[in-house]
Amino acid sequence: MKRIIEGYHRLLTWLMVASVAILIIPVTLQIISRYTALIPSWIWTEELSRFLFIWMVMLGAMIGIREHSHFEVDVWPDLGPRQTALLRIVSNLCVLVFALVFVWWGIGFVRFGWDQLSELAELPMPWIFLAWPLAGATWVLFLGESFIDNWRVLRA
Repeated sequence: MKRIIEGYHRLLTWLMVASVAILIIPVTLQIISRYTALIPSWIWTEELSRFLFIWMVMLGAMIGIREHSHFEVDVWPDLGPRQTALLRIVSNLCVLVFALVFVWWGIGFVRFGWDQLSELAELPMPWIFLAWPLAGATWVLFLGESFIDNWRVLRA
């Protein structure tokens, strides 16, 4: 199971890199068309960059949960391994609430946009809205992995 989660984490990382790399293209086209007459002003680039930005943020949040760099606050002094594990479990339970909210309301969000197309590029909106429940489900998966790891530290 650990290998599958690691592979999924690697996939998310590559998707994040790809979304950032692709995001550069429409933003650059917007800038060039705004300040020069070299290319026509395409309005779909704004919409595409917004959608890529949404996915980039959600992918980054998913990766951050696995790497313990998202929702992490270092206000406690250095604690022993068992105290740190207990603190992480409590912290992860709080994040789990948000993850479940993202899953629950994200599914409703996808249903809401099921028959909608984006205004300019006519992209199916469920593919955009899917970022929220997918982020929540991924957070649940990564929090479960972290919970198991921390539970083993507590039991040791």
